Amino acid sequence: MIDIKENPAAYAVIKGSKKYPDIKGRAAFYDTYGGTVVVATVYGLPQKRGENNGGFHGFHIHEGGTCSGNVQNEFADAKGHYNPGVFPHPEHDGDLPPLLSNNGTAWMAVYTSRFYPEDVIGRTVIIHENADDFHSQPSGDAGEMIACGEIVSWSPDFCRRD
Repeated sequence: MIDIKENPAAYAVIKGSKKYPDIKGRAAFYDTYGGTVVVATVYGLPQKRGENNGGFHGFHIHEGGTCSGNVQNEFADAKGHYNPGVFPHPEHDGDLPPLLSNNGTAWMAVYTSRFYPEDVIGRTVIIHENADDFHSQPSGDAGEMIACGEIVSWSPDFCRRD
């Protein structure tokens, strides 16, 4: 049983792309029996209700370790979904439920047995512009990567306010 008062084993500070600079947030990864509890808090998400996403945004662990990229894709180095078992989408280890934006704010907590925190340290968490459709291959047709965070081992900096 996890006591959420414990420090997370890992975390990511999430920042928006140049196109979405208002996005800020954190994801915490708590080690628990048989898997991980992921808790995410995000602010500044775009409001696009009625535009093919209903306020939902794809949320995934990606294989790459940095939130860097190129002119075409600011987060290209985040690579594709974390998928060590080479399963089809949405069975990737890094596939998580979507974030639901409420006036630009989302909070989500989920238990997954697909990975432990130590498996994702050194990887990235990505927020996509659109909702994940849970069937398009290879990654759910969630659209542009609009925010990214690098997953690192827990440190006291997690508690610092930005």
